[in-house]
Order: sequence, then structure tokens, then C-alpha cells
Amino acid sequence: MLTFFILFIFQSCDSSDTIELFNGENLEGWTNNGEELWYVENGELVCESGPKAQYGYLTTNEYYDDFELTLDFKQEANGNSGVFIRSTVDGTKVSGWQVEVAPPGSNTGGIYESYGRGWLIQPEPEKDSALKMGEWNTMKIRVVGDEVTSWLNGTEMVHLKDQKIGEGKGSIALQIHDGGGIKVRWKNIRLKKLK
Repeated sequence: MLTFFILFIFQSCDSSDTIELFNGENLEGWTNNGEELWYVENGELVCESGPKAQYGYLTTNEYYDDFELTLDFKQEANGNSGVFIRSTVDGTKVSGWQVEVAPPGSNTGGIYESYGRGWLIQPEPEKDSALKMGEWNTMKIRVVGDEVTSWLNGTEMVHLKDQKIGEGKGSIALQIHDGGGIKVRWKNIRLKKLK
């Protein structure tokens, strides 16, 4: 009986560490940076290029340091997007690191530093087959200290150790790339704090 009770307490504490970043109803807890379109449809978060076809970012109001983030995405058109970690946005200029979400052959799961060093690491080309364009995909991003690992549909895409990322502080942000014609759906955006 005592073992069951301890196990129950452990499981309860473990599940309470997981945060639903998107409630499926509205954009509560997020801030829209820019003039591109972010809206909720059928319980899914949709990002879509607006008339100006510029960069757009939807950022969490909270900062997150060490975490494991999982989310599902479906690229309906173009799909050039991304998930930023430990990032800040000034207007539509972002400082931070992007785990790429892009069409086939464009390094989904790789890590890019905007307005800085550019590509830090790209997945091996054969891993691109993990991406299911036009279907739902599951991405997992684990950030601990100066290490970042990304997975796509269960395939580890990249692992990076980087001092600058280790010093970073900021939000999680979803991106719309500039250029227009982009539409991506997101759901099941869940974060587990690791410290």
C-alpha cells in the first residue's frame, strides 16, 4: 500500500510539471509580434502569411530555460516556419535560436541563429525522410544548459552543445517566415520544465 501511495505521489508530481502552452481555444499566454496571422481553428493554432508577407512571431509571455517541448505541426502551404528557444523579439527582429520547420530538403530539425551566426547545425540529409509534408508531424526539443536536441517523428535530428545558447534567456516562439504563401497548423504544444 505504501509503495502504491509513493508511486501515485511521484506520478502526480511528474504530470504536474507539464504545461499546456496552447489551450485550443485562444491565444492566451502568447503575444503576436508583427502583422502576420495567428488564429485558432478547430482547436488548432494556425499561422498564415498576411498581406505584407513579412516575418511574424508568436511568443510565450513566460521565459523558459531548461525544458522538453513537444508539439505537432502540419504544413499546409510552403511550411517555412520554426520554433525558437530562449528568444526575445523586438518588433519583428528576433534574438535567439530556431529549430527549423521547413519543406522537404530544407533542414527541418536543424538549429539556426537569426541575426547572428546563421546555421549552427543541420541534420544529416538522409534524416529528411522523417518529415511528412502535408501530414501531422511530432517535434520534440530538449534544452538543458548549453545542450539542445531535436527529434522529428521519433528520429533524433541534431544534438548541439553551444556556450552562447547556454547563456540565453527568453521565450518560446513560433515563426512565420517572410515571403508569403505560408500556412502551418500547430497543436498539442506541451512543455515540461526540467529544473
